[in-house]
Formats: sequence, C-alpha cells, structure tokens
Amino acid sequence: MSTTDAPLAGLTTESADPRYAEIDRMTVAELAAVMNAADTEVPAAVAAALPVIVPAIEATSQRMAGGGRLIYVGAGTPGRIGVLDASECPPTFSTPPELVFAIIAGGPSAIVHPSEGAEDDATAGAAAIDAAGVRENDTVIGIASSGRTPYVIAAVARARELGALTVGLSCNLDTPLSAAAEFGIEVAVGPEVLAGSTRLKAGTAQKLVLNMFSTIVMVQEGKTYGNFMVDLNPSNHKLRERAVGMVSAIARVDRGRARTALESAGFDVKTAAVMLRLGLDRDTAASRVDAAHGRLREALGE
Repeated sequence: MSTTDAPLAGLTTESADPRYAEIDRMTVAELAAVMNAADTEVPAAVAAALPVIVPAIEATSQRMAGGGRLIYVGAGTPGRIGVLDASECPPTFSTPPELVFAIIAGGPSAIVHPSEGAEDDATAGAAAIDAAGVRENDTVIGIASSGRTPYVIAAVARARELGALTVGLSCNLDTPLSAAAEFGIEVAVGPEVLAGSTRLKAGTAQKLVLNMFSTIVMVQEGKTYGNFMVDLNPSNHKLRERAVGMVSAIARVDRGRARTALESAGFDVKTAAVMLRLGLDRDTAASRVDAAHGRLREALGE
C-alpha cells in the first residue's frame, strides 16, 4: 500500500477531538466561543513552522527576481485558497495575472462546483504542470491539508523534475507531499472542531502561510514603500482615495495637491510621489521610477 493510500484515520487532521464531542448540544454562543478558541491555536502552529517558511520564501524571492512565477497547486479547499490568494495580487500589486496564479484540480469550474474526485488523478496533476510551462525560475507551492493528495504530490514532483523550486504546504507531519518537495512546510494545527473538516483550522493556516509568500515576495520586489501598497491598481473610488492618502503621506502634502499630482500621473502612486517630493515633471519622475526598477525608496534617493 502506498503512502497516499494509507488510512485517513492515522492523520491528525482527521482525528475526532473529544473536546468537541458535544458540539451538537451547544448553544450558538457556546459553539462560537469554542470555534474562536480553536482558531487561536493556528498562529502558534504557523510560528512553529517559520524555520522552514522563511528560507522557502527567501528562495522564492530569488527565483522571482530572476523572472520566475509563483504558482499554487491544490485540490478542493486548498485549491480554492490558492486561487483566492493569487487573485488578490493583481489589484494589490498591479502584477500581471500570469505572475502569481493557481492551478486547481478539476479546472476553474471546481472553484464553485466541487470536483472531489479530481484530487486522486496524479496523471492530471503532472500534466497541469506541463500545461503551465513550468520552468527553472518558477516556484510551485503544492497545498494539501492531508499532505497525501495524489494530484498535488504529482504536480510538485513534476515541477521538481523540471528544475522549479518546490514547496509542499500541509497540516500533518512527515507527509508524502513534504517528501516530494524541496521545502516541506508542515503546520500542525491538530484536529478540527468538525472532525476532518480541513476548511477550518487547516484552511486558515494555509491562507496565513500564503499571505506571507505573496506579500513578502512583493515587498522584496519593491512593490511597497514602507507599509504602503504603492503599486496598487486604483480601479475604483475606494482605491483612488487610498492612493491619494498614500501620496499625501509620502510626499508630505495635503490631499488636494496629492490628488492633482495623481491625476497628472495617470494615478500612478510612485510617479506622483516623486513629482511632489523632488519637484519634477511627470515624464522625468516616471523615468526616475523606471531607472530605480520601480523601487520608490530608491527613486526618492532615500
């Protein structure tokens, strides 16, 4: 029997915790308190995995600096979490959709229409990596709560064969996924409030870790100035107002001047900030930002 065929009962994420044996007798208030208390265990589990998370992010940043992509692969809930995190990068950091993207077992329709059987298709997992044209500079993060999902393991193994950096993110210990990847991140969150419902603590842990990957690599790429999202895509009123606030703070001017500069700069935060701080026209400011490879702090001479 292969490792991925091993009984689920042996996995911590599948265990029935006696603390939650009477939840069907609890009031709404009691159950909400129990779930909230369980969720507080997740950050500590993530913290325990930081010794692996940190070097994995550092290696990912190096690959992306060389022109690589960040690719998430998952099935079911982990796949949807990957889609969620990847889909937030374009509006937050103005990245092209192909720079950070997710592959979900069963294809895009599985995001809203569960395709649970797709997770068992190892051949499809490997084929998805080939179809994505994975190459050496890419990073592939396989996400599987159990750490034994055939689709994800095969995808990671194929990506590693192709020379990509590979990361396995699971919520059990000593998993086949960790063995298949260069970096095995195991966030041991323990049993779920609903036994086996890994959309709960395990899903929260996965999102926390992916938050780190997508945010930190973008900070390393110069997509922020301090904690300001200076590369955001101001595509609606809220985001335009956020852009005005950022330029006002960075350039140390009132919101009216910030808005005028942004309008002149086509609502490019970095160009507007350089215009105001250094007293430059739009084209000269934009050229200065380009020469700094988009890093605002460098463009401002800080």
